[in-house]
Amino acid sequence: MLRFELLAQDRRQGTYLGSHARRGRLTLNHGVVETPVFMPVGTYGTVKGVTPQSLEDMGAQIILGNTFHLWMRPGLDVVTQFGGLHPFEKWDKPILTDSGGFQVWSLGAMRKISEEGVRFSSPVNGDKLFLTPEISMRIQTTLNSDIVMQFDECTPYISVEPKTKGQLTTESEARCSMELSLRWAQRCRTEFARLENPNALFGIVQGGMFKHLRQESLEQLVAMDLPGYAVGGVSVGEPKDEMLRIMAHTPHRLPAHKPRYLMGVGTPEDLVEGVAQGVDMFDCVMPTRNARNGTLFTRFGDLKIRNARHKADARPLDVTCTCYACAGKAAVAYTDGGRDGFSRAYLHHLDRCGEMLGPMLSSIHNLHYYLNLMREIRDSLDAGAFGAFRQQFTSGRARGV
Repeated sequence: MLRFELLAQDRRQGTYLGSHARRGRLTLNHGVVETPVFMPVGTYGTVKGVTPQSLEDMGAQIILGNTFHLWMRPGLDVVTQFGGLHPFEKWDKPILTDSGGFQVWSLGAMRKISEEGVRFSSPVNGDKLFLTPEISMRIQTTLNSDIVMQFDECTPYISVEPKTKGQLTTESEARCSMELSLRWAQRCRTEFARLENPNALFGIVQGGMFKHLRQESLEQLVAMDLPGYAVGGVSVGEPKDEMLRIMAHTPHRLPAHKPRYLMGVGTPEDLVEGVAQGVDMFDCVMPTRNARNGTLFTRFGDLKIRNARHKADARPLDVTCTCYACAGKAAVAYTDGGRDGFSRAYLHHLDRCGEMLGPMLSSIHNLHYYLNLMREIRDSLDAGAFGAFRQQFTSGRARGV
């Protein structure tokens, strides 16, 4: 089940202000999602270092799980025993599951792709495995995710095939990959219907860095009349300007009455630009991965907590932030007073000592920053002020911490 309502667009007197930004509401089996939205990534059934309660407290509306990894561990027998992924991981809001296509792509030479599917050795125990569009649909039906992604072949920017490894993917290679993904999309659609899955299936636009291939993929997927669509095959090693070029081409050409999802992207700047290009949904491991590596996102730019200059700094990460790490229980915004959060000095100390609390607090902060950024975008669209927000965001991030 999926219902998408378009609530507002970035318009003034009926004309676009250089933006395709839009405000929507997505209703799924496990709840309502206000868009544009950022979806924290919970690959193995958990967002690393963050409890489900913390995610709820910071306003997470929907999270991700990964078909490939959950199939490997704990396995479908365990998930079935608990009645699906929601009760297993104690998350009662919507979940989107990736199909496993990106993980298969990342195996490189360890996998063999054919028309039927992908054969590979399990990275966990070496077992010989075979993943097909039909099997991906069966796994995701067992997981009972609210949004199911089609099984696709992620077209690389740099070829990983033995004969052309290290070279730019050619138009011919991108076309073959895109057309295979289209055939797999149709097989996913057929199997999804046969299984009577009560959730929603999204197609994935591929085509590499070639606009005309993206357009062909888009048109054929739209003809399948799926509940929603994603743009895949970006943020796979291509230069930023190439990613932005595809981002500017594809999302706003997808059906206006259905949700649009940009997969695996990206920085705060990427999210704001993606919204401007008509994207409704985003996911990325960057908030939690960067947190574990000592990089914090703030309203005023990125902060490297490992730098020695933070050793005795009593300030919070971001004085405007209301997350637990910055404001503690007080959660007072836009003021230096009345706060009960943690200092940069303390987080620097935890990082230097390798204490577990360090990346936990950093992950809470980064996720809160991303979720709050999307909340502010939604508010600006509700108020008809996205253009002004975009300018304020850019100048704030350029100010420096």
